[in-house]
Amino acid sequence: MGGSVLAIGECMVELLKEAGGGCGLRYGGDTFNTAVYLAREGVAAGYATALGEGDPFSEAILDLARAEGVATDAVLTVPGRLPGLYAIDIDAAGERRFFYWRQNAPARQLFELDGAERVVEAMASAEWVYFSGITLGIYSDTGLSCFHDALEAARAAGTKIAFDGNFRPALWGGDIERAREVYRRFLPLASLLLPSGDDERLLWGLGEGDDVAGRLAGYGAEEVVMKNGGGEIVLWADGCARTIDLPERVAPVDTTAAGDSFNAAYLAARIAGLSPEEAVARGDALARHVIMHRGAIVPRRECDTAP
Repeated sequence: MGGSVLAIGECMVELLKEAGGGCGLRYGGDTFNTAVYLAREGVAAGYATALGEGDPFSEAILDLARAEGVATDAVLTVPGRLPGLYAIDIDAAGERRFFYWRQNAPARQLFELDGAERVVEAMASAEWVYFSGITLGIYSDTGLSCFHDALEAARAAGTKIAFDGNFRPALWGGDIERAREVYRRFLPLASLLLPSGDDERLLWGLGEGDDVAGRLAGYGAEEVVMKNGGGEIVLWADGCARTIDLPERVAPVDTTAAGDSFNAAYLAARIAGLSPEEAVARGDALARHVIMHRGAIVPRRECDTAP
């Protein structure tokens, strides 16, 4: 495996409830989080999205990306628009609920905006493109068609594609059949799948005993790495599946970005030439560190202490 990764999706303003009753202001989004953690792992990472132009929130997101070493050449800006916003409510077990205000965010029209050809060109020049089910869930049918065409062109140019299913029912307005149809169109494009078992069972109506990783591998991926809430990883590679037991589960402070950080460390390790098993260990180590901190992106001074 080799080189640069372009992540595609949406970065939003994050409101996180604090102990005193107020809210802290941060920034995050699943694929953006992965891009940041990829950069911290030493990978040449870039991000493709659309933001507002000149407002303090869009500027802060750009500043954060650049400070983290994430390239922003494929970020489009739209005057008069604002990025989306989400608030996190965390329960006593560290599990979180998200509340979104994102309907008018320009990221939703990325492939329909003036300048979208810049994103398409960046995809074809990257060695990897990374996106998620949330990326799919924010685009219109027109946007999805343009995105699919861009992914096919990138694959033809030699780009590999990594996809985290990250299924969120609310993004599909309860229309699970449409979600399934869209996933079926995009799954065959990926050579690396990084799903969550719970999400996939929910999306496809599968039970605990079903071979979820094997079903996904049937779409043509070379490698499937299925996360199962910190308990174990199902790794499908070289035509067979095996289960990797993880160390004893820790009590999280905040599970936000657990999967995003795992994906980053896993992909970075594979790019560096490590085996899938070694990459799983790297992914688990980073995810365990991230869930012991509040918010999607752990401050760099605290992340530097990660294993």
